[in-house]
Amino acid sequence: MKTDKNTDNQNTKRRSTFAILFYINRTKVRKDGMCQLLCKVSIDAEWEQIGTKVSVNPAIWNPDKGRADGRSENAVTVNRAIDELTKEITGHYNHIKKSLGFVTAELVKNAVKGIGQKPVTLLALFREHNEEFKKRIGVDRIKETYDSYQRSYKHLAAFVQEKKGVEDITLRSLDKVFYDDFEIFLQTDCKMKPKTVHEHLYRLKKMTMRAVSQGTLRRDPYCRLHPELPKRKSRHLKLEDLKTLMSTQIDKPNLQRVRDWFIFSTFTGLAYADLKRLSVNDITQAEDGSWWIHIKRQKTDTPSVIKLLDVPLRIIEKYKHERQGDKVFNLYAREYLIRLTRELGEEYGFYLTFHKARHNFGTHMTLSLGVPLETVSKMMGHTNITTTQIYAQVTDKKVDEDMKRLKEVTAGQKINIYEEDLNNLPKRRRKAASV
Repeated sequence: MKTDKNTDNQNTKRRSTFAILFYINRTKVRKDGMCQLLCKVSIDAEWEQIGTKVSVNPAIWNPDKGRADGRSENAVTVNRAIDELTKEITGHYNHIKKSLGFVTAELVKNAVKGIGQKPVTLLALFREHNEEFKKRIGVDRIKETYDSYQRSYKHLAAFVQEKKGVEDITLRSLDKVFYDDFEIFLQTDCKMKPKTVHEHLYRLKKMTMRAVSQGTLRRDPYCRLHPELPKRKSRHLKLEDLKTLMSTQIDKPNLQRVRDWFIFSTFTGLAYADLKRLSVNDITQAEDGSWWIHIKRQKTDTPSVIKLLDVPLRIIEKYKHERQGDKVFNLYAREYLIRLTRELGEEYGFYLTFHKARHNFGTHMTLSLGVPLETVSKMMGHTNITTTQIYAQVTDKKVDEDMKRLKEVTAGQKINIYEEDLNNLPKRRRKAASV
């Protein structure tokens, strides 16, 4: 019988995790002699207080019953408010538990107050994230990243609606099967490369992490999933490929522009976004006659200082007549530039992306030639020198190989990559005020 009693007590305890208590604070009596009606919601040993706009005459309040005694106007008003709030709290409790699979006192309180009600479905949460992200573009976010999240949302919505047959899916229903099916969908239906698949899966994980931080998921279903990042291609061009690119002109005007812009980025470390907004006002001349770029990186809002050598100065001069407004270069739109860069690489016979130009600067133009790490970090606009150390590690691994190549190439001849001639670029007379 004792065992049965203990079992009954345990069952009672489990059934009594949700409780609603009404009370008044007699220590805070108002000038009119009334006290505020308060509510305490308790769930699994955690509780939250909810205030009301109802005033109670302390003389009619029954703390044992948690209600007002009598049939006075105040008693009727108080008890009606208690009944209505009890019904509302219970409704929120049941809805939240059904939607999320769990419920907390804080979630119930927020529901009652009408604040902090976060999406409980995946696509709704993703839309909320993207809307918030969009508002921060130009402040601490960039449009390109926003566009990437929009693409991930588009593919995820297509998967949910076409493969799962629903308009949206609850966060609590997300599991490993959903993750794996989405990965297969990206690989087969969308025919994406491994790196692109990885990026979309990463953004899905970002949503579940967001849900946990917002309290709409108790645990992240994908916290233990760490898919292996596909082996990335070299961050920078091989030295011999860079030399070929610089020494061999190309006839097609659009590809020639991309080539020259790529070389300019190689000598300055500017990414596409920074190159696109580079203004003549960002270029100044020092007392010794040298030219400098002073610009804040769009991605990190970190100042970047770069000295302009002969090659980039000649490229600036070459395209001076094409300027629109104060922009140094009239760059193509990103998608078109990406396509042309790939085409340019095919013309030369090696894989080429525009972002490699910046990595060329971090490796070939600086660290491989002995420029101190701190200086490279400043030129590249890194917020943390550990970012720059990525290039240093690459250099350490390749320094032997690169130096052997240089030794072979320079045997019997003098070579300086900074003095590489752009064969078909006419040397124009440069005036100090014309940059």
